[in-house]
Amino acid sequence: MLYEHYYGYCLKVVFRYIYHYDKAVDVVNDGFVKIFCNLHRFEAPDPAATEQMLMGWMRRIMVNTAVDHLRKNNFTPEIGEISEAVWQPADKGQLPDQALLYKELIKEVKKLPPGYRAVFNMYVLDGMTHPEIAEALGISVGTSKSNLFKARSILQNILKKNDAEAIACNM
Repeated sequence: MLYEHYYGYCLKVVFRYIYHYDKAVDVVNDGFVKIFCNLHRFEAPDPAATEQMLMGWMRRIMVNTAVDHLRKNNFTPEIGEISEAVWQPADKGQLPDQALLYKELIKEVKKLPPGYRAVFNMYVLDGMTHPEIAEALGISVGTSKSNLFKARSILQNILKKNDAEAIACNM
């Protein structure tokens, strides 16, 4: 039941790191093995927040499992077909332009060098701290901060370029 209920959520988490569907499924399954082997360690002091805490705990296991997979492959990017199910639906109050910008941003994040992309995903999407990222990736805290800065700079430059092109097209 736990597997069926959270499988889609875990697959979305893993797809942030591994873009080849079959490999992502393998990583999710490996992650669930770790979850089931360590379920006795999970504690939720607040019963009202048990599901949120469980999802956070599972997300951390999935991220670490995906990072371990990437590390074994020397951070070789996993390129493959991306299922449309990975895209989060736009918020009801979100304008179509915002949804398009989000998809463009995700597309550009996928083009980042693997080290930059991993740090960006872990910090921005998964809410990890630089010491946690450094430990997970086997890098220094300074390298984590530097990679995040470089990833953000690359993305900002791309977005600025796209904005300039859009303005030029509208003239």
